[in-house]
Amino acid sequence: MSFWQKLPKPIFVLAPMADVTDAPFRRLIAKYSAHERTDGTIGGADVTWTEFVSADGLALAPEKGRQKLLADLIYSEEERPIVAQLFSSNPEHMESAARLCKELGYDGIDINMGCPDRSIEKQGCGSAMIKNPENAREIIRAAKRGTGDLPVSVKTRLGYNKDQLEEWLPELLKENPAVVTVHARTRKEMSKVPARWERIKRAVEIRDELGSDTLIFGNGDALSLEDAKKKVQETGADGVMLGRAIFGNPWLFHPEKDLSNVSLEERLSVMVEHTKLFVELLPHKNFAVMKKHYKAYAHGFDGAKELRMELMETNTPEEVEEIVKGFLKDKV
Repeated sequence: MSFWQKLPKPIFVLAPMADVTDAPFRRLIAKYSAHERTDGTIGGADVTWTEFVSADGLALAPEKGRQKLLADLIYSEEERPIVAQLFSSNPEHMESAARLCKELGYDGIDINMGCPDRSIEKQGCGSAMIKNPENAREIIRAAKRGTGDLPVSVKTRLGYNKDQLEEWLPELLKENPAVVTVHARTRKEMSKVPARWERIKRAVEIRDELGSDTLIFGNGDALSLEDAKKKVQETGADGVMLGRAIFGNPWLFHPEKDLSNVSLEERLSVMVEHTKLFVELLPHKNFAVMKKHYKAYAHGFDGAKELRMELMETNTPEEVEEIVKGFLKDKV
């Protein structure tokens, strides 16, 4: 029995988002969403996902490039259970990367079959896998060979240019993944239309009709834990993956705390802490990555616009901390 079967339902998990849910932000989410779960463990999200990592890169990159990819796979014990997300259209590379993730101590492996980025699709990966079910199934089998007894899951979409759920989902279920997370839009729709959660309900029905024990998670437009719980009730899904709702809100998975009852001082101090962690854990990354977070933290209060403008000009944690201190002093 994998850890998935042991988790109480519904299950609420952290979405993998490139240059967002990296090691420093995940560590903050684990810290500030920490509470006692129904199974007695302490943590934030029921399960944490890493950013997606190229299995091809892990296999083929020169040592310097490989070390940068491995930095995307660092994690802390507080994030458990934690799943490493990989992408590749090459079974040999997927098997090798999955084996590496097992050696690194991950609790599970997830395969990205939904990313709409064209550079990813050109490699036959992400959403492009929807157009090649035979290879998609082989990639799942390869990941299973690499992980042995660790569970393998898949994150995907309703379809590519059109809704293909009735044809696509059964292909995935033939390989008996532990979880299939369905982003309730097609690749063509990107995020330009509202997520169609009635199709998550249909995904659950398809799973049940086929007698599969794969868990079905929904993804798309879940605004909060309460909203996620409502979507579970409406669809029968086993869980929900939350993504954009996490921006500026590492308290998202805490059952009692959210931005409405966190003080401005705490919010901005966590932003400074986030900045310091980013530089400490990911010194090779461009500082500009942090600035998308500043837009989210500095939002919805008097003076937020002016604060954001100042933060956009910073290049070090020390500069950020100094600006925040000055801003809060003026608020007293």
